[in-house]
Amino acid sequence: MASVFLTKNRKKRLEQGHPWIFQNEIERVEGEPLPGEIVQVFSHRGEYLASGYINRASQIMVRIVSYTPLEKMDREFFMSRFQGCRDHRLRFSKDADSCRMVYGEADFLPGLIVDKFSSILVVQILTLGMDRCRERIVEALVEVFRPEGIYERSDVAVREREGMEQRKGMLYGTCPQQVVILENGLSIEVDIMEGQKTGYFFDQRENRASLERLMTGWGKRSGITLQSVETDGQPTTVPVNSGGKVVTFPYWDGATVLDCFSHTGSFTLHACKYGAKKVTCLDISEHAVETARRNVERNGFADRVEFVTADAFQYLRDQVKGLAERKARSEARKGGIDTSKPLSSEGRTWDVVILDPPAFAKSRQAVEGAVRGYKDINLHAMKLVNEGGYLVTASCSYHVRPELFMETILAAAADAGKILRLIEFRGAGKDHPHILGVDEGNYLKFAIFEVRSRT
Repeated sequence: MASVFLTKNRKKRLEQGHPWIFQNEIERVEGEPLPGEIVQVFSHRGEYLASGYINRASQIMVRIVSYTPLEKMDREFFMSRFQGCRDHRLRFSKDADSCRMVYGEADFLPGLIVDKFSSILVVQILTLGMDRCRERIVEALVEVFRPEGIYERSDVAVREREGMEQRKGMLYGTCPQQVVILENGLSIEVDIMEGQKTGYFFDQRENRASLERLMTGWGKRSGITLQSVETDGQPTTVPVNSGGKVVTFPYWDGATVLDCFSHTGSFTLHACKYGAKKVTCLDISEHAVETARRNVERNGFADRVEFVTADAFQYLRDQVKGLAERKARSEARKGGIDTSKPLSSEGRTWDVVILDPPAFAKSRQAVEGAVRGYKDINLHAMKLVNEGGYLVTASCSYHVRPELFMETILAAAADAGKILRLIEFRGAGKDHPHILGVDEGNYLKFAIFEVRSRT
């Protein structure tokens, strides 16, 4: 078996649990390993450190799969790893029937992603080492999970860096294009064949549930109070508006919500479940909006959701522009602004605004532009939050570190004339574990802020 010897002056990342070995950390390779083959990794002194698969064509030349000597990744190896993945999810994930079942490096299987959608598995094979094991991976998945079907979504550009083509298609059994899963008691349709990545973003599951405390308690602001009245001779507490009329709408105490970058509507569904009065569900993709519409109807929320197909950046700017026009009209003096002209934008506001955009920075070189994008959407979004309402904002760009993300939000608040009170800061869910020292796994930032005006 071939051996890899590391340089003397490298950083001790491997000893701290990081599973990647870059080309510039390698002093020499003894033997002639085939691409994707297992090699043993030694320090410059000859001390055994780990075993991993090699690909000389990649900047990440070796990816670690074991810290004890390993000869090959055979069917039994994958079965053992998958059983460990399953046990972890059963312990920590309430909805383990549908979740991220295998999370690459964090499950000691670098280059392999497996999402479980009830009885269907969706697989991403991202590296040459894992691609060589394709048949063994499928066999082990069938043995451990007994799925009805396995579908591959390896249609991602990162494979090209490993010298492979993108690919997708059936690997085992039969798979419908749309699969229905349960998340936090909600029924959600997922398009595993044409949806983004594997079709759904499980990493925000716990974060979506955190909306619950934001969705009710808003009726008092609109003048609705609970009062005691007699009905058929019995005292009953009912909501009454400022005009003295009984309010019959069941969600009178709910928030108004704007859900930007809604994808298939998962945040919208949770907002409705927890009592939102009205939700604006917005995405630039017509396909995503139509899927969101079906999900809303499936859960019985159609009367409380409006759908908008638009670019979120422009939509937010247009609403802020409309607010400015309304304010100018309200302050107009005689002979000033012509109020007979129609407003160019709506100028709406909401109690809660949610921002869950795709990654803006896929590389370090893209960070500067990503920061501008995050500042832009957050600045405009917080201007549209009603006084004392909430901004829910996220970033899945690994290269925008948590500190930089928070600095960007703070800068946006200063420019918007807002004071933000941090209520909660979270990362990915428990089915996305994070190995300490592997910063690449700490990619998701999710924050809830209360928004107040500075003046």
